[in-house]
Amino acid sequence: PPTWRRARPALIADALKRASARPSGNWFVVGASRDVRAGGRPYGRTVGGVEVVLWRTDTGELRAGPGVCPHLGAPLRDSRVVCGTLVCHWHGLTLDGGPFAGWEPYPVHDDGVLVWVRLDAVGGEEPSERPAVPARPRPGAGVDAVFTAVGRCEPQDVVANRLDPWHGSWFHPYSFVDLSVVREPDGDDGDAFVVDVSFRVAGRLVVPVRAEFTAPDPRTVVMRITEGEGVTSVVETHATPLTAEGDPAPRTAVVEAVVATSGRRGFRLARAAA
Repeated sequence: PPTWRRARPALIADALKRASARPSGNWFVVGASRDVRAGGRPYGRTVGGVEVVLWRTDTGELRAGPGVCPHLGAPLRDSRVVCGTLVCHWHGLTLDGGPFAGWEPYPVHDDGVLVWVRLDAVGGEEPSERPAVPARPRPGAGVDAVFTAVGRCEPQDVVANRLDPWHGSWFHPYSFVDLSVVREPDGDDGDAFVVDVSFRVAGRLVVPVRAEFTAPDPRTVVMRITEGEGVTSVVETHATPLTAEGDPAPRTAVVEAVVATSGRRGFRLARAAA
């Protein structure tokens, strides 16, 4: 039967409800690790209505905190980093990443692909020491790419979209063909959508795989290849709210991280050249 007959709204809503109930530890993805470079400019992002600034020291250590200068409110994302210290471009106030004059740093984590910041006032949950980073191909075995887009929606809208695997064959025929859901989530240990799908490469050339979709936290959906070409490769979708909760015009950053691997010799050569 047509795939849309199986795409029951109640099934997707239940999967979303279970995802929303999982803890996040108040961690939010703010961007790609490579976007925050040692010796580079500060990186700014608004998360849940809170301005955040990130930068690296000369040794590559990550720092994060409020994006507003504690002196007169200058936007610190427009400042510069000198010898690993953030220097406000208005009056020269310096921040080394430690507490200063009411400016309190935020916990931050670099997982090698993405940068996370913990905002307890925004998340409102019991904080955790580190984010729950999804399992990925072993370090050095894959290549990664990160793409960010901003939509007029809430994070749960993004998660619900990704937890509807059927829509791929209808709205993205240029990428997916022959998609079928072979197992639906049951709410227990097997709380995943399992699909057989062929990724369109070029023309009639396709790559068939089996993949599973899971939601490890309220703002993340992970597609992991479990059989076929590129086993253990993942596509992570992270939905980070930009506006405060209850904003009448919500906006969400959709951060997609692809970590791909393959046993093919050509892939190893391409990875070495990347």
